[in-house]
Amino acid sequence: MTRRRPSARRRTRRPSRPQQQRDAQLLVFAVVSAAAVGLAVMAVNWLLAHWWVLIVVLVLAVLAGAGWLFNRQQRARWEAVRARGLRYGLPQLDALHHTRFEDAVRELMQRDGCRDAQRVGGRGDLGADVKATDPFGRRWVIQCKHRRNGVQGSAVGTPDLQVLNGTARQVHGADVAVIVTNGRVTGPAVTFARQQRLHVVDRRTLAVWASGSRPLWELLRAVPPPRRPTPMS
Repeated sequence: MTRRRPSARRRTRRPSRPQQQRDAQLLVFAVVSAAAVGLAVMAVNWLLAHWWVLIVVLVLAVLAGAGWLFNRQQRARWEAVRARGLRYGLPQLDALHHTRFEDAVRELMQRDGCRDAQRVGGRGDLGADVKATDPFGRRWVIQCKHRRNGVQGSAVGTPDLQVLNGTARQVHGADVAVIVTNGRVTGPAVTFARQQRLHVVDRRTLAVWASGSRPLWELLRAVPPPRRPTPMS
């Protein structure tokens, strides 16, 4: 007679470690969510009981916004006044670092009404140091050649004009390509500029432009006609 073997007890499977971690994360999330909801309910109830706090906060926010807007308008007015009265003398321009000279040219273009004037000079600028669109819709590309010693420095030559001629229109889409310097320009460079419809702002022209209120396009010859009519036309 054979005896029946006692049935083996089923072993209970313990949750794996990843499952335990997920369960713990869900528990923490549930606790945090419940606490956040509780705090939100308490805050709402407190604000309902102290409604005047909302009015005070709203008034302070309105005053702060009005003050910020007023200060911004004041800064804009002062910037407009400064731009209209912007002047540079040749000694000032001679003493500038070459990057600051480019900034000065950009500021003069902005003074003349080119709101989008920006300095783009640097490595890989492909012959463009300042770009701007004048009020007549013409696109200006300007290459700046600063000489610390002014007229005593090296003269701007034909190779400098060749770089501008090769990139201003083809690469940068210029309507007006200009080279600006506080130094000298060689005779062959001036001849090359006329042949290639480039414009040269030499030291003499720069002095008139920087110290006066006339825009640059009134000082240059054979500037392309406006692209669009404006009140200034």
